[in-house]
Amino acid sequence: MNKVIATSDAAVADIPDGATVMIGGFGLCGIPENLIAALVRKGVKGLHTISNNMGVDGFGMGMMLEAGMIASHIGSYVGENRLLETRVLAGQLDLTLVPQGTLAERIRAGGAGIPGFYTATGVGTVVANGKELREFNGRTYLLENALVADYALVKAWRGDRLGNLVYRKTARNFNPMMATAGKITVAEVEELVEPGDIDPDHIITPGIYVTRIVQGEKYEKRIERRTVRKA
Repeated sequence: MNKVIATSDAAVADIPDGATVMIGGFGLCGIPENLIAALVRKGVKGLHTISNNMGVDGFGMGMMLEAGMIASHIGSYVGENRLLETRVLAGQLDLTLVPQGTLAERIRAGGAGIPGFYTATGVGTVVANGKELREFNGRTYLLENALVADYALVKAWRGDRLGNLVYRKTARNFNPMMATAGKITVAEVEELVEPGDIDPDHIITPGIYVTRIVQGEKYEKRIERRTVRKA
């Protein structure tokens, strides 16, 4: 079945206020730039977002934050976004920080239909507050619940009209597991090809997980923090 949507705006048109939305990528690498921009244009409010980080001021998910679209956020790293810090301290946004590996596994578990799992990460810290603890082989573990979302917005390098996806390098972070954990998964690709043009052995996300696919129009591919040697 052809899953291609003509524009990014059409691809996210049915996302309602208050939806839970996963957004792929790591830092500014592998984020669905066009889908994020389309969400901002749509002006949806009260979103509950799940992403490794919140972009930077003025770019990526930072634009959603500036537009007042986000009610709560689950992530593992927020150090590059000052506005997020301001909103959290002012009580305007509910933030839940999760160890990065735990976040990835919670999303993977959600996509695999696993309701929860035990991990030693966070035991003895504030991460364990309010969570079930259990001992295995003399070591204490805490119970983490899986994460799923109403929508998952992911970015891939190549995709075909059936929704099969190939990721490239760091852009593979979080995107593949989020693609499986969204009730509706919208994929943005840099290159849209015909079925059969992708070697089956190279496909990372099978099209069965993808609801819609759209070709991105342009990419800034910013560097999150540019560091250069002094003259």
